[in-house]
Amino acid sequence: MAAVWLLFVWPLLGLCVPLHASENSRSPGLDLLLPYSNGHGPAHSHRRVRECQPLLYGNSTHQTWRADSSQDTEEAESRVFITSVEGSSGPRWVHGHMTVVSDPLRTLSVLEPGGPGGCGLNRVTPVEQTARWGGCLFAQNAGFFNTRTTECLGNVVSEGRLVRNSRGVQNAQFGIRSDGSLVFGYLSEEEVLQQKNPFVQLVSGVVWLLRDGQVYINESLQAECDETQMTGAFRYFVDVISARTAVGHDAAGRVVLVQIDGQTKYRGMSLVELANFLKENGVINAINLDGGGSSTFVKNRTLASYPSDHCASDSRWRCARSVSTALCVHARRCGAGCGEHGVCGDSGRCECERGWSGETCDRPQCEAEGCGPHGICIKKGCACDAGWTGHNCSQVCPSGLFGDGCNQTCACLNGAPCDPVHGLCSCAPGFTGDKCQNVCPVGWFGASCSEECNCSDSCYCDALSGRCNVSLSQETQRTLHSVEKCRAKQMFKSWRRDEETKLERRYLSERSWLIFSLSVALLLLCLSLSLHLLSWWRSSPLSSHSAQRDYSYVPLHDINGSLTSAHPGLLYPPFALFLNLSV
Repeated sequence: MAAVWLLFVWPLLGLCVPLHASENSRSPGLDLLLPYSNGHGPAHSHRRVRECQPLLYGNSTHQTWRADSSQDTEEAESRVFITSVEGSSGPRWVHGHMTVVSDPLRTLSVLEPGGPGGCGLNRVTPVEQTARWGGCLFAQNAGFFNTRTTECLGNVVSEGRLVRNSRGVQNAQFGIRSDGSLVFGYLSEEEVLQQKNPFVQLVSGVVWLLRDGQVYINESLQAECDETQMTGAFRYFVDVISARTAVGHDAAGRVVLVQIDGQTKYRGMSLVELANFLKENGVINAINLDGGGSSTFVKNRTLASYPSDHCASDSRWRCARSVSTALCVHARRCGAGCGEHGVCGDSGRCECERGWSGETCDRPQCEAEGCGPHGICIKKGCACDAGWTGHNCSQVCPSGLFGDGCNQTCACLNGAPCDPVHGLCSCAPGFTGDKCQNVCPVGWFGASCSEECNCSDSCYCDALSGRCNVSLSQETQRTLHSVEKCRAKQMFKSWRRDEETKLERRYLSERSWLIFSLSVALLLLCLSLSLHLLSWWRSSPLSSHSAQRDYSYVPLHDINGSLTSAHPGLLYPPFALFLNLSV
């Protein structure tokens, strides 16, 4: 039965060995020093860390210090030290390396194992190899990693790139922001990701050793220890003597790298002893990094520390462990780069364009100088009003340009300038038009052609000065000749029309002809009727009686007899009625 079990298990073991060849926790002879027995980091939030810290720190859970930026010093100075540490069993000698880094924004970087992409590939490499890739003068191991999966742990920002986000896990942090400030302590996820003054280098440790010059280990136990591990692995991690690695800064803003040689339980320092040692050497803020067999120091790309891991090939010897991230001291560079408004100079500092300042040439000078009355300060610098330019909006647009940014070209002719704001043309005397393209009309001169020539015989004058008897250009003379010729023709035609009007006969209108015709017709009609009546009369009997006797005598008493007899009261005088029967 056992043989059958081995038959199935042995091939599986053969597959597992190559898969976990780099898992230091499964190999014998490794000096492991792990702060957590399960997982990495506490489960509580950043709010709890803030609420539980001493009141004297207020709401701030981290310390910020202005970094050194001197250029007249070497990038770093490294020394080997041997110091006596008083322990419970008496004094013991401890040795290690202390490296003081000047101008850390330009000389110190967090490197992924083996170069960019190492954390994404869960790669682990010896610090020597990473130092060779990064051109490091000095280097030491940095962040923690999972010894089973070789995954980078905590936050990692390398050369301005966010490599890993711990999602707010509350472990001690060390970082450098783009303005050169050093940050130590506990950060929320929002603070890690903020872009107003982003981190250009960031790495996570475990335990804040010194805060503002005071040992801060007991407070770190409450901030970083998971509740189930307060008396377990985390307490052991703090108290046991072992090889250690730390990073801090001094009062001058120089970064201090410390590597302690040792072996867990036998040689080295506890974290309390390490914190006191750093304090005695003028360190203000410091955090603890990965230690034990991971503690490694490299100088000029060569191992300079004494590893505590036994070599896998021969346990008689000690070999440097393959680790995760590393802190690299290199020749001066331009930190997180110089952005769009600067170039990296030979000194390792950004040389900014005019109008820009800051470590990475990302801060417009207008924040301090202002933009005057013709602009406002924005993120990209001074935003000038139309018609103004310059880094502080103090210069009018150059001749021939106008508008926002002075990027529009004037369309004025004949040498006329344009308004720098709207581009309107200001015509010189003697010219007119929207673009000053026209010479003043003949007989007018001066600004806007508003003055009339005062020459004898209404002669033309100079369009610019108004002087009379001036010689005109050939083009103007041709124009005048054409105008005079045209005017002469028009005058001749007008005179001819006037003469023809005087000579032409006036005829009756249509209405007058109608009235005249009707009147003549009516007259002829009356005449015709009269002739017919006369003709009729002559042919009647009356006409013949009248011819024989012009008058007829009839006594009135005979005519009126009947009347008197009928009306005896009526008396008629005795006269006769003569009837003129003649026509």
